[in-house]
Amino acid sequence: MAQCDECGEHENMPYQCRMCGNTFCGDHRLPENHSCPGLNQWNDPKGVFDSGFDDSVNNQSRSRSFGVDTSTGGPLAYFRGNMTFVFLGLMWLTFLFQYGIVPFLIGIPAYSTEWLNIFTLNTAHPEYVWTWFTSIFAHGGFGHIAINSLVLYFFGPVVERRIGSEKFTALFLITGAISGLAQVWATILTEPGVLVPVLGASGAIAAIMGVLTVLNPNLRIYLYFIIPMPLWLATLGFAIYSAFTSVLGGIGAGGVAQLAHLTGLGLGLLYGAKLKKEGERAPQQLEFGGGGRGGMGGKRF
Repeated sequence: MAQCDECGEHENMPYQCRMCGNTFCGDHRLPENHSCPGLNQWNDPKGVFDSGFDDSVNNQSRSRSFGVDTSTGGPLAYFRGNMTFVFLGLMWLTFLFQYGIVPFLIGIPAYSTEWLNIFTLNTAHPEYVWTWFTSIFAHGGFGHIAINSLVLYFFGPVVERRIGSEKFTALFLITGAISGLAQVWATILTEPGVLVPVLGASGAIAAIMGVLTVLNPNLRIYLYFIIPMPLWLATLGFAIYSAFTSVLGGIGAGGVAQLAHLTGLGLGLLYGAKLKKEGERAPQQLEFGGGGRGGMGGKRF
């Protein structure tokens, strides 16, 4: 027996929506009956119900823009609902370039000035716009990227299903960039002349965590897959730790971009409040592991 995510009724034979992945009773099983967020990602909602068995029937009606097939069966369809995994792939691909391809094949040593200006948002050149985004996917070591990947793997798909891939993509990139910029400019103001690189996806991940916290503060998670607790408690503990560490040791205490964490979390909480007003909902249980940090001398987040 399962519970309908729309009306809360218990259902002996539940239906699972293939677009958002949630469970519904017979009355709410169709995407339009539970305001499925996936409907917002299709130019033609009727395409959701096309089995795709014979694409030749609808080839004439496929929508195309600037030579790119944006219809339900086009190349872009592979990214819908999968941006979390796209970001995970980009993180590991960037990691390969950081410590493999760029140092050994291109000849730019890791942690050199050129290397920092490619992969990190740093206090020497905050105007390098590309680093606002490359720094999100770059990481300071295997432990750093492993932990961020693990948390993103569990939190990301949940939020992406609720708000859609387009909004999720914007949330991840914008909050990641703003978090890094906040850390860099605060460092420039408080420690002028000091070269501090910032890199990592934790600011964006903290924003995702903030969104979920607002949508369902009592969401039960399993920290390290063992310790059960409500999400609001985990978020509160994360915020207190980052704030307390910043007060005692500065915004970059321990080589970790604490201000970036707090900035990302704050942005996520604000966006979550906006979504809650629009009627977004979240699941009731989630498992994830976390903790630890990478080994680079810059600010990791």
